[in-house]
Amino acid sequence: MSEHLDLSARSGARGTVRLPGSKSISNRILLLSALASGQTLVKGLLASDDTHVMLDALHRLGVRLTKETGQKLEGDNYRVDGVGGAFPVKYASLFLGNAGTAFRSLTAACAMSGGDYTLSGVPRMHERPIGDLVEALRQAGAQIDYTENDGFPPLHILPHENGASEISVKGNVSSQYLTGLLLSAPLLGREVTVVVEGELISKPYVEITLNLMKRYGIEVRRDGWQRFTVPAATYQSPGEIEVEGDASSASYFLAAGAIGHGPVRVEGVGRNSIQGDVRFAEALARMGAEVGFGRDNATSWIECRLGCADKLHAIDLDCNHIPDAAMTLAILALFANGTTTLTNIASWRVKETDRISAMATELRKLGATVEEGADSIKITPPAKLTANAEIDTYDDHRMAMCFSLVALGGVPIRINDPKCVNKTFPEYFEKFAAITHAASC
Repeated sequence: MSEHLDLSARSGARGTVRLPGSKSISNRILLLSALASGQTLVKGLLASDDTHVMLDALHRLGVRLTKETGQKLEGDNYRVDGVGGAFPVKYASLFLGNAGTAFRSLTAACAMSGGDYTLSGVPRMHERPIGDLVEALRQAGAQIDYTENDGFPPLHILPHENGASEISVKGNVSSQYLTGLLLSAPLLGREVTVVVEGELISKPYVEITLNLMKRYGIEVRRDGWQRFTVPAATYQSPGEIEVEGDASSASYFLAAGAIGHGPVRVEGVGRNSIQGDVRFAEALARMGAEVGFGRDNATSWIECRLGCADKLHAIDLDCNHIPDAAMTLAILALFANGTTTLTNIASWRVKETDRISAMATELRKLGATVEEGADSIKITPPAKLTANAEIDTYDDHRMAMCFSLVALGGVPIRINDPKCVNKTFPEYFEKFAAITHAASC
């Protein structure tokens, strides 16, 4: 039987949370620092399963990574000695768990490094499609074979050949495909243009990629969201770079402030964040919460509390700009005064689990009426939440963190496999407990 965590009924939320580093930024910075010329001091790196996967893979590929105290592969501050191009180790077998960002970006970087590599992960990773990225890399000259099922990991990568200077990739499954191509394109030694077929989803994550590439000396020319031209250049270390607090993780605590009256403040991320999920604050405001931004002693923060109304408002929202934080809105729908509809969330289907299906299943356990669409979900809250619901988390960190918020509805809840939060936020439940108050008997 899997482990579980019983959360008692909570009556309110108030306090301040210092956010861990962003997973999306952490893994991008690690890869860019590894490929760059020069040494980079990375400060505030997220300590989690996903970043450990990336650190271990880079170490195996010949990148020197040193914690400031001298201990390797542990802690928050690292010095990364960049290799100035392709990975020096030309034969490696990499196990990447269920870390999608690491798997997609390393697939592209290994494909352009002129070596013999195998990439694999947990069973769920072998169910997550990667065919569109592989096809695009093959256009660029990569030699990649599927070792089990076509279109899915595990992968076997051989030294690349000459390929086209203009390659195309589908944009409607995962923005991580485009991110992987952009990050690895400089390894080809020639100018490369990536053309996106169809509408690109999760655009803010591509903005993070472009922003960070510029910090490392490569500016991508773009024509809207359809064409991206990467010059022939080598990444250059910025010397020192700090990881922002995780805006996706901020959503749980800001939501707690809205449900539990607040105020709850999150530190480490603010209005000028490069992360798209910071716009979760806009959705909260639309639902009737009061949201504020500020900066104290060089630390940015966002704060949330319930507004004048005693209940949140239901909303109908296109969530393309906040794909991960949109999951938190599905829980907020339980506390709204009508039916909430979240659309343009097709990317949920190919995450750590099929998040649309999983969210619908678990919300129904709480008494909600849920309509599941191909790329949408519609949620009508029950008159009263079902107490003592047993929530399955599907080895998905965001399912566990989202459903913890239900306790703020004054009902106890059981979270199965709570340790899945180690993927991005090992201390989540401790921080949640610190800002929430037990309901009186």
